[in-house]
Amino acid sequence: MGSVSAPGVGGDALWRAARDGKTAVGPVAFTRPSNNRVKIAAQARDFDPAAHPLATALAGMDRFAQVAMVAAVEALIQAKLLSDPAQKPDRLGPRAAVIIGTGLGGATTIDDQHYRFYVEQKRTDPMAIPRGMTNAAASLISAHCGATGPVFAVSSACSSATQSIGLGALLIRAGIVDRAIVGGSEALITPSFFAGWEALRVMSPDACRPFSRKRNGMVLGEGAGVFVLETADLARARGVPALAELAGYGTTGDAFDIVRPDSVGAEAAMRAALADAGLTPDDIDYVNAHGTGTVANDATEAAALGRVFGARLPQVAVSSTKPVHGHALGAAGALELLITIMALREQIAPPTIHCEDPDPACPIDTVADGPRPMRIRAAMTNSFAFGGINAVLIVAPAGAAPAGAD
Repeated sequence: MGSVSAPGVGGDALWRAARDGKTAVGPVAFTRPSNNRVKIAAQARDFDPAAHPLATALAGMDRFAQVAMVAAVEALIQAKLLSDPAQKPDRLGPRAAVIIGTGLGGATTIDDQHYRFYVEQKRTDPMAIPRGMTNAAASLISAHCGATGPVFAVSSACSSATQSIGLGALLIRAGIVDRAIVGGSEALITPSFFAGWEALRVMSPDACRPFSRKRNGMVLGEGAGVFVLETADLARARGVPALAELAGYGTTGDAFDIVRPDSVGAEAAMRAALADAGLTPDDIDYVNAHGTGTVANDATEAAALGRVFGARLPQVAVSSTKPVHGHALGAAGALELLITIMALREQIAPPTIHCEDPDPACPIDTVADGPRPMRIRAAMTNSFAFGGINAVLIVAPAGAAPAGAD
């Protein structure tokens, strides 16, 4: 697995920040002057495409594709499918899929070209459409890897990455492919898109405080998380130890409201993932919550968790790491799966920072006292999106779960 996020480039940087509760939220920096009301975001400030070994190729991509490519290269190196980030891997061929989720795709390109057209009245870049399309990241990674199996993008708002990962596992289980490069990417911290989120009145002006009585909104983030999924037999044959087993996947639709969440749909997605994994709520010790810090989302998710886990809920560690890396929208589920896998591997539940005043309406153990060493047999991560699209993943130690793809 690999990532680019506000805490830094690489999965280790993301995990350390989440585990230690070190926020990467700071003053937002736009490429053009703006009068935006909210002044903070979780930007990937350490990411410099010009300094990467693939700098020449990255120069022609939108930022959301750049971070996806860099995360994919890290994952391929970790999977021992690539040894040098400056080189292309051996062609993965028709038994490999690439599925990269995103909410809006090439937002930077779109914003820049609209500014050129409407304000500067200059000629539009002829490559603006290929760079801005939502499948750009998936297509570019596919070309880089020579993956000629199914290649597509999933655009399901904040559930995009989680659905992409789940669909990759389903393709493997169905025997359509042996391996899938999956994840999510988002980079839309531009003045115009930022203003759109401000208009929804879901943005905090100071900090993301999930499940806190003082919560007042989310903080936007950006980045990418990419994973290499493959069958257990294929991993063993290559002599590559798996990081974890993707044991369960569940996805549902609320059929309720385009922006207001519904706890019934969230509950159904969690139950579907448990059933897919062949597990019960008693088998889950840690949940990485969607936990955006908005009043409605947190209360809805807490209610759904209460119905799934029942009387055992106070014994389940539930944390949101969005105060650390921001809400990366279409990439959020991928960043949070990486954190969930590392929590499982290191047997540490990361904290929910800024939750000094827990909301009684959200009666969960938010791990607000700091990183918690604990036994984690299996872990769940939730993504609940605008449009009423819910997606849940469950991970277990490699080889320990009854079903799934490593």
